Amino acid sequence: MMTRLNYHHLQYFYVIAKSGSIARASEILHITPQTLSMQLNTLENQLGYQLFERRGKKLVLNDIGHITLGYAHEIFNLGDELVNSIKNHSTDFAFSFAIGVTDVIAKVFSFNFLREIYKMDDTIKLVCKETSLEVLLGELATNKLDAVLSDTPLPSNSPIKAYNHLVGKCGITFFASKELAKQLKDDFPQSLNNQHFFIAGEGSNQRMNLLSWFEQKDVTPLIIGEFDDSALAKYFGQAGYGVFCAPSIIENHVVERFNVKILGRTDEIHEDFYLISPERKVKHPAVQHLLNAGKELFKKPMV
Repeated sequence: MMTRLNYHHLQYFYVIAKSGSIARASEILHITPQTLSMQLNTLENQLGYQLFERRGKKLVLNDIGHITLGYAHEIFNLGDELVNSIKNHSTDFAFSFAIGVTDVIAKVFSFNFLREIYKMDDTIKLVCKETSLEVLLGELATNKLDAVLSDTPLPSNSPIKAYNHLVGKCGITFFASKELAKQLKDDFPQSLNNQHFFIAGEGSNQRMNLLSWFEQKDVTPLIIGEFDDSALAKYFGQAGYGVFCAPSIIENHVVERFNVKILGRTDEIHEDFYLISPERKVKHPAVQHLLNAGKELFKKPMV
């Protein structure tokens, strides 16, 4: 059975690898070259592999050395995270709640949804990370997140043990500048034929549903822009470059914030919002609170 790794030996190896020589590492660590060489030999004997090749006076990592350096880098980064986390800990907070939000969800919805957490307890520290669902699920699996807010459910073939909790669903609303909306409103959705249109980026659930709906309606807009950031599409639409759409739950906000008009709506396409958590039966108080508050959110227009 392999003995437990000595992290001092690993640190010495790490500095040698970064500096390129035992002599330079000894200056950085204030340890004699003889001691460093002995400690490196001890680590190599424990692992059962040489970690360097000698090229003149310089030590160069071999394949096993590169693997070991990768692990060492990750181990020391985790140690730094631990120290920073403890330094930043404050007894002024009841507890910290970490949630991931997929980057396709409109910021106004995320804000209205997540601010409910402070109604539960204003001493909660909210930690929010926004990126792709794939990355967020990885962090959920490693307990770095308590939940994920997503427009798509956990994939059925996902190896991650987590569960979907539907927060709510709504239809889709189409918008354009006042001048363009006046031209296109009467014959919606056929009026979208050959009209400039801004659509969500690849991988968005809204994009896939929208393209399918266009095909069903025999409507072919001219897609002149694809945006992962839905706010950017709204700015282009506001400037009169084309039509865009958004979840109907935020349509009042879109009209007031971007000074645009509504062309039409459809419930044949709907936006779903899920909280994905590690629990089938939710026990986490913050996740349970958000689920209950979210259902109330869908009962009234959002501004």
